[in-house]
Amino acid sequence: MDIRWNIQKSDPILVKKLSEELGVNEIVAHLLVLRGINTYDEAKKFFRPQISDLHDPFLMKGMNEAVDRIQSALKNDEKILIYGDYDVDGTTSVAMMYDFLNRFTKNVGYYIPDRYEEGYGISFKGIDYAQHEEFSLIIALDCGIRAVKQVEYASNKDIDFIICDHHTPGLNIPRAISVLNPKQSDCKYPYKELSGCGVGFKLIQAICKRKKIDFNEIGEYLDLLAVSIGADIVEVTGENRVLAFYGMRVINQSPRAGLKALIERSGKAGKLSIRDVIFGIAPRINAAGRIEHGKKAVEILIEEDIEKAKILADAIETHNQERKELDQNITKEALLMIDEKKKSTVVYSSDWHKGVVGIVASRLIEKHYKPTIVLSENDQELTGSARSVKGFDLYEALLKCEHLLEKFGGHKYAAGLTIKKQNLDSFISEFEKVVSSSITEEQQIAEIEVDLEIDINEITPKLYRIIKQFAPFGPKNRIPNFVSRNVTDSGKGKRVGEEKSHLRLVLNTSTKPITSIGFRMGEELIKTENNQEFDICYSVDENTWSGRTSMQLRLKGIKQSVKVSPK
Repeated sequence: MDIRWNIQKSDPILVKKLSEELGVNEIVAHLLVLRGINTYDEAKKFFRPQISDLHDPFLMKGMNEAVDRIQSALKNDEKILIYGDYDVDGTTSVAMMYDFLNRFTKNVGYYIPDRYEEGYGISFKGIDYAQHEEFSLIIALDCGIRAVKQVEYASNKDIDFIICDHHTPGLNIPRAISVLNPKQSDCKYPYKELSGCGVGFKLIQAICKRKKIDFNEIGEYLDLLAVSIGADIVEVTGENRVLAFYGMRVINQSPRAGLKALIERSGKAGKLSIRDVIFGIAPRINAAGRIEHGKKAVEILIEEDIEKAKILADAIETHNQERKELDQNITKEALLMIDEKKKSTVVYSSDWHKGVVGIVASRLIEKHYKPTIVLSENDQELTGSARSVKGFDLYEALLKCEHLLEKFGGHKYAAGLTIKKQNLDSFISEFEKVVSSSITEEQQIAEIEVDLEIDINEITPKLYRIIKQFAPFGPKNRIPNFVSRNVTDSGKGKRVGEEKSHLRLVLNTSTKPITSIGFRMGEELIKTENNQEFDICYSVDENTWSGRTSMQLRLKGIKQSVKVSPK
């Protein structure tokens, strides 16, 4: 699949001015301007986030009502149930809120729906459980914004709801005691892109403000918050950047026992980045809910004994290995089902494991760049995950097919859905019709956003030290990508890895050769041999091996250099 390198442009006058104000070279100034940072003060806030930059939680619609109801429950010794989805954002949210409320009452429990029996979101079964166990208040985290019927069902059983969600609201908002979601059209909260765990944290922050508890008392929860921000792929801007910045500091200095055990099982050493969280910690937390049950993820995240946490981490690691095998096998099967002529992909098998369909959907887009849905079966219902391509609003497309769905929810680029088996053919046809009529040619071309085209010799340790200060990275503040033309390999290029699927090059520069690695790019070796010139797209990172850390390039693409004929 050919991938376009889309090189970004910025205002050269603004770049030069910022370069002079900050005393940095124009490469760094260009990177900042692309991220909306145009002044000295904005740069200072970007590089030195402060807890004081966080917004007052009571600016969020419904916050006063939520805090009042929780304080009433604590005063009257009511039983409170913490309810959250089985993914990383949901389980970190539940662990955080459960641990916090445990400080004030022992009448608190938690509930994670079964991925296979109940599906995502608030279930009637979960409400029945709450009634049976005599819970009178449910705090829903990372779910609930579309649970109109479920909240009404609970109300009829004298169970109150507080909803903390960040997903796109529907036309009707549940009639809960309080709905905390900054994406509500009438919510004036200044920052709209919090994770589900982030909304839950704002509730905790509000409770502490009401009780006059110092913020430092809840700083320990920022590690869970950083994991949720990384795993849920929310923007790392504004408030999220502050929370992720300090959350990564907690992870690297004093992580909770469960995260420490998971970090050890991931094999990561040294200072962790948010990329390590996304690819090392998050998949293991997810694996519990994908293969066994999401409550196992909560168990390890609230465990205080490191030895017990290690035992739980070992069990989760077994699930993670099983998840990897399922992912690989199902992806191979699904790739054979794709119809090249269509502008969308909907694939289904009754044999596929529901826990990995989201991962498989992402894998399929890597090979066939179009909106993709992967479904598995459970009791005549098909449940699955949808993933989109850049610029195409998947949520809006599903909304137009809502009459064929039992339920759905999510974001612009990712969603979950449930559909009756007898409606599958109609849905495939309708979804393809919706996609075909609305997707643009631009949205059908895979691309990498490139910050700047530079000479390979401009990549220096000094530049990389500054780039590292742009962290934590994520959407709207991704790791900078560069393009360099007419580079050559020193002759040491080779395919590496167990299956020789990766590419390792040692590129010539004017000073000393620089190592680069391209994952799943082994077949590109032929473009770099025999001293031929080629163009590369890459980011800059570092590699630690045998206790030594060195700068390296992480390759994103290789193209043959275009020879320009002299006039």
